[in-house]
Formats: sequence, structure tokens, C-alpha cells
Amino acid sequence: MHPLYVVLGALFGIAGLVCWVIILIDAFNDEIWKGVVGLLCGLYLLYYALFEYEDDNKWIIVLLAIGGSAIATGLSRLG
Repeated sequence: MHPLYVVLGALFGIAGLVCWVIILIDAFNDEIWKGVVGLLCGLYLLYYALFEYEDDNKWIIVLLAIGGSAIATGLSRLG
């Protein structure tokens, strides 16, 4: 069962990373300085994701970005 945890953790980690990249690309499209600050400071990217990011599926992307990383960490510790 341990390899299953590792594979699921990797999948959630990749999904979380892809969602953060989507948010970062939107920050760069909004303003260059927002993208640079978001790239250098993760807390600003979190702020941008919660309060400034606009998309039809905003909450799915934001929750998967935050939750995917947390789930990946938990599953990798189990495996």
C-alpha cells in the first residue's frame, strides 16, 4: 500500500503545482510586478489567489492549489 500513497501524493503535488502556476500566470497577465512579487513571495501569491484572482472556477483552482500541496505532503509522509 505504500507505493499507492507515494503515487497519489505525487499526483496531488503535481495538481497543486499546476494550479499555482495558473494563478501565477494570471498575476503576470494582470501586472508584471504582481507576478514578480508572487514568484518571490509565496504569501503574496496566496493573497492574490484569494482576493484578486478572477476566474469562473476560482475556488476549485485555489482550493486544489492549497489542498493539493497539503494532501501531497500528508500522503508522502505516510508512504
